[in-house]
Amino acid sequence: MKRFIDITMIALILFTIVSLITASAAINTLPDEQDPQSFITVRGKIVDEETGDPLIFASIALKGTNVATVSNLDGEFILKIDEQVSDPYIEVMYIGYKNKEIPLSNLSKGDKENRIEMTQAAIPIQEVIIKPVTPEEILELVISNLKDNYAEVPNLMTGFYRETIRKNRNYVSIAEAVVEVFKAPYNSDFRFDASKIYKGRKNVDIAKIDTVLFRLQGGPVTTLQLDIVKNNYAILTYNIMKSYEYTLENIIVIDEKPHYVIEFHQRPNVEMPLFLGKLYVEMDRYALTEAEFSINLEDEDLASSIFVRKKPLGMKVTPEMASYRVKFREQNGKYYFAYARAEVEFKCNWKRKLFNKTYTTMSEIAITDRTEEEVVKFASKEKIRKGDIFTEQLSAFADPDFWGEYNVIEPDQSIESAIRKLNRKLRWSDLFDK
Repeated sequence: MKRFIDITMIALILFTIVSLITASAAINTLPDEQDPQSFITVRGKIVDEETGDPLIFASIALKGTNVATVSNLDGEFILKIDEQVSDPYIEVMYIGYKNKEIPLSNLSKGDKENRIEMTQAAIPIQEVIIKPVTPEEILELVISNLKDNYAEVPNLMTGFYRETIRKNRNYVSIAEAVVEVFKAPYNSDFRFDASKIYKGRKNVDIAKIDTVLFRLQGGPVTTLQLDIVKNNYAILTYNIMKSYEYTLENIIVIDEKPHYVIEFHQRPNVEMPLFLGKLYVEMDRYALTEAEFSINLEDEDLASSIFVRKKPLGMKVTPEMASYRVKFREQNGKYYFAYARAEVEFKCNWKRKLFNKTYTTMSEIAITDRTEEEVVKFASKEKIRKGDIFTEQLSAFADPDFWGEYNVIEPDQSIESAIRKLNRKLRWSDLFDK
């Protein structure tokens, strides 16, 4: 039972309430304004140089700084950079591709999109020292090196958080915010991550939601649970390894470093729903740098009980898909949490109704800056709790002067058509001047 509870901590990244709408909900729409600031905006699209296919979730950073973002589902990104930065270079990283460094002076600024083509990285066999290790031995080394490879001191991070809900193909809700994150050190099991809202907004299309409202609990604080290095009980412990089977699938390049690609899935004799996916392990230091995984949904009733906290009578809710992704960024010999995304799809079936509805919920957080200086825990009243409904927290933080030089995840085109593009203002120093 203890193991089952631990596993649901990650499965419930999207604590989901299904409830009937009994009253009209407020709709926040904010004017599309922009205040001139001393920053440079760079827009771009990351693609494969041969095929032209977009590269999703590529890492884009201002070299030598903590400023970073990720590309969206169309390979697009926005990066906003202080004009005072000297000799700036943009660095782009993607799984299986060579890193690309581009002088900022070579890129178009403002609204014009830059096309950045990435070259696949081949690993000459003579450059790889083949080590006689099994995937199990590799993961045991990952676990034993966790406290050496990841931050030993707490960090104060800023990030962009977004959660969306789609009914069939239409977006019916989007909530997004600048958040602050207290990131606990990895060498302590007794200090926990926390998050609070700095600025945010939401938009809900009640007409498209119809008679059902999905509400996601916890917002960024639960998405942070996807840090499977910090919250390793479901995938990265010696004990849980007994429940999985592993395969060494490949060796690829990430950030100019060779990585093992290890596939895993639960053993046939394990009844409880576990995970399956891929782990990317840096070969030299045995550090987990990325992970893609999903939960086993073969037992529909059990899967439904994991995800759905409350639902209307007469409705059957069946999870169809639950996929997760997490990325870490290396700086000065240590790895730091950089990005997480969770996406869950549900089929809702009412008794005595002919057609089913499909709802897809997504939450993601991208860390765009961090500091190790003057880091203090958040006051209890400021923190988002796992039981909080994120969208209900935003009305107090709505601000007509929002996001200008803050780095956001470029919205997908379908979201842009539903929610007006963000042009707001935030300064890192403001976080300490409140």
